[in-house]
Amino acid sequence: MRIDDEIHSKFEDNYQKAVINISYTEGWLRNTFNCHFERHNLTQQQFNILRILRGQYPKPATVNLLKERMIDKMSDASRIVDRLVQKEMITRCTNNKDRRAVDIRISEKGLEVLDVMDKEFKTKDFVKNNLTAEEAGLLSDLLDKLRG
Repeated sequence: MRIDDEIHSKFEDNYQKAVINISYTEGWLRNTFNCHFERHNLTQQQFNILRILRGQYPKPATVNLLKERMIDKMSDASRIVDRLVQKEMITRCTNNKDRRAVDIRISEKGLEVLDVMDKEFKTKDFVKNNLTAEEAGLLSDLLDKLRG
């Protein structure tokens, strides 16, 4: 459905329409993904950190590395790490070379949860019915261009 019909609004111009459409679509994606995260007692930010740590595995990460790579830059990475430690999905220990630094690694439990989630759904499943691979690539390129 077109954004005009979805939110029953008229726009000043195509620039305003594009910004509102991006924001609306982000909310739609977040809501669609949240049901999958909730099944595993995760938030989107926690899922993002687990994915970053799996990409680093078996090497450790720091809180600063997590902050740099997170999708939501406004998230409190330290607090999210604390919650994932409580859930035993990641481990945190002092770095042997620099006692001020903390090494963060995904645990076996965290890897298992991501493995189950990978089997349950793929990100592409949410767009492949409405966009061709070329259209998805073009959309990604246009979003990159928008961010400059």
